[in-house]
Amino acid sequence: MNKQELAKALREYKSGTLSEKHIIQMLQNFSTERFDFAHIDHHRNLRKGFPEVIYCAGKTNEQIKAIAGAILKRNNILLATRATQDIYDYVRKEYPELLYFPPARIITTEKTLEPSKKSRRLVAVVSAGTSDIPVAEEAAITARALGCKVKTIYDVGVAGIHRLYEYLDELRKARVIIVVAGMEGALASVVGGLVDKPVIGVPTSVGYGSSFGGLTALFAMLNSCSAGMTVVNIDNGFGAGYAASLIAHSV
Repeated sequence: MNKQELAKALREYKSGTLSEKHIIQMLQNFSTERFDFAHIDHHRNLRKGFPEVIYCAGKTNEQIKAIAGAILKRNNILLATRATQDIYDYVRKEYPELLYFPPARIITTEKTLEPSKKSRRLVAVVSAGTSDIPVAEEAAITARALGCKVKTIYDVGVAGIHRLYEYLDELRKARVIIVVAGMEGALASVVGGLVDKPVIGVPTSVGYGSSFGGLTALFAMLNSCSAGMTVVNIDNGFGAGYAASLIAHSV
C-alpha cells in the first residue's frame, strides 16, 4: 500500500463504505512478513514511497523468488538489483510479467517503468566510457523506477572532453546529474564545474592496475573541488539513482 491508496481507504472509511474491520486488516499488513531467511518490510512503500528493493547477490534463486512473491502480492511494482540471467529465468517461471535488463542486472516489472507524468523530474545519467555503461544503466533504470524522467549520455569522458560540450544544454535542464566514471574519475569534477545542479559521482571499478578496483576514482571524486558534488560507493549505480530520485522529487 502506498500513501494514495491509504488516503483513499480512509476517505471510504469516513464515508461509511469501508468497515473498521477492513481498515484494521489493511494496517496489520504493514507488519514485517517473516521467512526463515528474511523479514520483508511491507511498510516501506508507505514510509519511503517505494517497496523494498531486492539485492540479489548472495541470495539463492529460491530466496529471491519467495521475496519477490511476497512483494508482488501487495504491490504491482518490483525492483531487484544485481540479478543474473539465471536468476531471472528461474523467477520468471513463477512471475512471467517480470522484465530483465542485462547491462544493468536489474529485474523489474513493466508497471515499474511506466513513464512518469511529472516530466519535470529529469535526471541525467552521464558515463565517462562505454565500459561504465552497466553501472550507469543501473542508475538510470533505478531513477526511472522511482518516477523520474531519465536522459542518458554515454562515452563523453575527459579523453575527448569536447564530446561533453555538445550536451551542456541538455545537462542544464536536468534537476540532478549522475556522473559515472572509472579510471581516474575526473569527469564528475568537470561536470560539477559546468552546471548549477546537484551532481552525484559514481566511481566504477573500470581501469588498469593502479585504479585499484575503483579506489582511485573514488578518492578523486571525494577530493573534488567542484562544489555541490556528492559521491556514492564504487559501482553503486542503484544508490545514485535512488538518491537522485529523492533530490528530484524534493526540488
